[in-house]
Amino acid sequence: MNDHSLERGEHRHDYLPDHGQAERGTTWVMGLTAVTMVVEIIAGSVLGSMALLADGWHMATHVVAFAIAIYAYRFARRHARDPRFAFGTGKVTVLSGFASAVALAVVALVMAVESVVRLLEPREIRFDEATWVAVLGLVVNLASGLILHRAGHHRPHGHADHHEHDHEHQHEHADHNLRAAYLHVLADALTSVLAIVALLGARYLGLHWLDAAMGLVGAALITHWAWGLLRETATVLLDRPADDRARAAIERLIREEPDHEIVDLHVWPVGAGTLAASVSIVSRAPRETHYYRKRLEGVPGLVHIVVEVNPYRDADCPT
Repeated sequence: MNDHSLERGEHRHDYLPDHGQAERGTTWVMGLTAVTMVVEIIAGSVLGSMALLADGWHMATHVVAFAIAIYAYRFARRHARDPRFAFGTGKVTVLSGFASAVALAVVALVMAVESVVRLLEPREIRFDEATWVAVLGLVVNLASGLILHRAGHHRPHGHADHHEHDHEHQHEHADHNLRAAYLHVLADALTSVLAIVALLGARYLGLHWLDAAMGLVGAALITHWAWGLLRETATVLLDRPADDRARAAIERLIREEPDHEIVDLHVWPVGAGTLAASVSIVSRAPRETHYYRKRLEGVPGLVHIVVEVNPYRDADCPT
């Protein structure tokens, strides 16, 4: 007997979490960053400031990252009921988060290379313009970070969120797309803070090497953040088995039934905070598959269940 998810035998995969607040927050941040980018590029061209121009084009990379994040939200929502996606579109936003993590890693690499070049070949620093750029960037990114932080904390709780208890497991229910956008903002804010520290040190203490050194520190931290996001998103994209809590809960609920034994069980993520499970059961008194589906509804994050039930044979389960 095989379960078809609904009593009528239909498959439903429209269990995508509501990302409306996150999408709106990311859209606001993209707009704010785009306006700042245009202002800096125009001002840099008029004033002949390479610092302004460089920061303006750097912000353009973040605008692209935010645009990808927004597209992922919209694509996932638009195709949530598309039967061509076997387990829904939950992984679309995870894929976007993975792509943004790669972009962060590239930004860190460019920062590191530029910093090494500046250590070997120090350049003249235009303190007034460079400091203005750093302060402007910090203000914009603090505002953007606040918007994304509020969007993350006001995300409506879906089925998977009702059972979140442990801090250590929260990353499994995180919106990786929103987190990627937040890390882009955080990376830019960190760059601005380190630049301000370096500029003040160079201007008032004569420590000109601080500019390059702070660039290497920033590159190292951004690499660390990018690696963490890459690992989290890759585990979802590659269908790595879910944490032991969900598996243990399924095993407990099935084995609480008299004369029931699980002979095969797979639990894997199909999106941020959503799980699918395939379970094969043997029993002396098997029930209809919808009974087991109903029994497993309380498992945290479980949105898609396939159940196979077979009659007991001596070779299947111990006495």
